[in-house]
Formats: sequence, structure tokens, C-alpha cells
Amino acid sequence: MLALQKVSAEVGGIAVRECEVPTPAPHEILLRLAAAGICGSDVQIFKWAARYRKRMQLPRIIGHEMSGTVIAVGEQVGNVKVGDNVSLESHLPCGHCYQCETGRSHVCPHTRYPGLDFDGTFAEYVCVPAALAWVNPPDADPAHTAVLEPLGIAVHATLEGSGVAGQHVMVNGCGPIGLMNIAVARHFGARRIIGVDPSPLRRQAAERMGADLVIDPFEQDVRSLVYDATGGRGADVVFEYTGQPDGVRNSLAAVTVMGEIRWCATPESMDFDFTTWREKRATVYNIHGRKLWDTWLKAAPLVYEKHIDLAPVLTHTLPLSEAPRAFELIFSGQAGKPLLVPD
Repeated sequence: MLALQKVSAEVGGIAVRECEVPTPAPHEILLRLAAAGICGSDVQIFKWAARYRKRMQLPRIIGHEMSGTVIAVGEQVGNVKVGDNVSLESHLPCGHCYQCETGRSHVCPHTRYPGLDFDGTFAEYVCVPAALAWVNPPDADPAHTAVLEPLGIAVHATLEGSGVAGQHVMVNGCGPIGLMNIAVARHFGARRIIGVDPSPLRRQAAERMGADLVIDPFEQDVRSLVYDATGGRGADVVFEYTGQPDGVRNSLAAVTVMGEIRWCATPESMDFDFTTWREKRATVYNIHGRKLWDTWLKAAPLVYEKHIDLAPVLTHTLPLSEAPRAFELIFSGQAGKPLLVPD
């Protein structure tokens, strides 16, 4: 089978190779790939970011977002059957630590990930623990169910804290999940949605996803425009997706006093003046993954019942044999979320 692997410990270092079709262990399932999405963490693995260097054993098939059909199950598997149309959760918690035992398995400190700790989804056939499987309706669109996992982050963020209903919302950083967050916030009743991103293509996509106003943070004053658009009060809820120091500063500048900031991406390090945070008295929610399986129960019907349209996010579809080109499209700013499909 064809598979995209990280093969060498350097920037890039990926290759499409012929690999053996795996055989599922007793607790595993074997899937035939329908579609797989490229995530920001896959991009960081491509760049060989420091946090992955000690953890990954190479070569490793990368990727964790996918939809596919179950073609074999291990003898201990009872939650899915051959023929099921499934998507995958990417967090495999340990199940027995304090966080797991108190209903917070989405932040289990011992979580293992496909594409990082074991082989992932960028392959014609994918073998994973059955515990990661979410069963879709048989007729669900595989292109859209392939990205239920990242959609879940947007849903988790939107419903955290006070939610968004009736509130002024700013989405800071309109990459794929930020764009999904705009659509999800619109569905759950946000009063006004402001998208912030320097990319013209992403700002156009933000408008298509439901943003009332888009701002270029490189050319415009984010704080003044947000305050003007909200009657002088600032954004009630800010979703921070940039992961950049200036993005953090813009988030704090734009949020209303005693508003909420939902951190969905944060810089690895930066100088930070806590005076601004004290002045704003904002509540910060640190968003990680999806609540298992509560978020899936809320997110999946948005796709099945067509409450949101993911088409502006899914910009390219490429065969697995051309997977390296998908990364080139991302780095050149031409792609939102590319999908990989079997040749």
C-alpha cells in the first residue's frame, strides 16, 4: 500500500513509500481510507518542530484526521463492525489516570496520538485502536466526515465558558479550524462575528463561513475596529488561533472587560505584560481537543444535517501519491485544508 511517512529527522523529510498492509491486533481495526485531512500538527511535523523530535520514532506514517470503511476487526472489538463508515478521534487517553477517572480524558497527560506515537492515517489502509472509532451514517460524505476531528475543536471552543449566544465574537486567525469556528459560532447564535487574518484568501473564506466583518491585522488596527463594531465595548468572546505573540496581544486588546478568551493555539514562548490582562480581567479557557465523546455528539450532526458548510475550508483534494504537493500548497498560502484520497 502507499503511505506518507516522516522518514528523516529534518525539515521536510517526508516520502510516499510502499508499505505492508497492517494486520489488526485484538483491540484494533483495519480501515480502507476514504479521505484524510492535513492538520497544522502535520505541518509542524514536516517542519520538525522541537516538541516532536524526541517523541517520534522514524519512519512513521503521519496523519490523524480521516474517514474510511472498516474492513477487518480484532477479536476483542465490539464497538464497530466490518463495513462501518467511521471517522477517527485522535486522542487515545490512558483510561486510568486522575484526569480520565474524573471525566477529563481529553486532557489525559498520557495521551497517545496516531501519526506521532503510532502509525497514522496517510495511507491506503490504516490500522488503529478501535477506541478511536466514531461510526457515521452509511451515506455521510467522506470528505466532510474526514474533518469531524478538527471540527470538534471549534465546537468545544464555541461551547466552553458562556458559549456564544447573543455575544460579539472575534476569531483571531482564520486557518481551517478558525474558519470552522466562525460557522459553528454562527450556528450557536453569536450576535456578531469578526474574523482577523492577514491572508486575503482566508478573509474571503471567513466571509463565506459567516463572518460579519473581516480585519487584516497587518494593515488595520484590530482593537479600534473591533471596538467600533461592538458599540465601544469590545468582543465578549475571543478565539485565539494564531499561536503568535502579536495574536495574543491583539486578543487581549480586543476583548471586553471581563470577557472571555478561548486559547486554541498559543506561542511556545513570549514576553507577556500581565498589566493588560489585569486591566481586562478576562477569563482564559485553554482549549485542547474534544471532550470525549460529548463534543462528537454535538459536532457530528452539524455535518450530517448540513447545518454548516465546510466547502470553503476544504480547498484541495489530491491523491496520496501526490501528498508532498499538498504541503507545498499550504506553505505557499494557496490551500486551506487539503484532503488526501487513495490513488
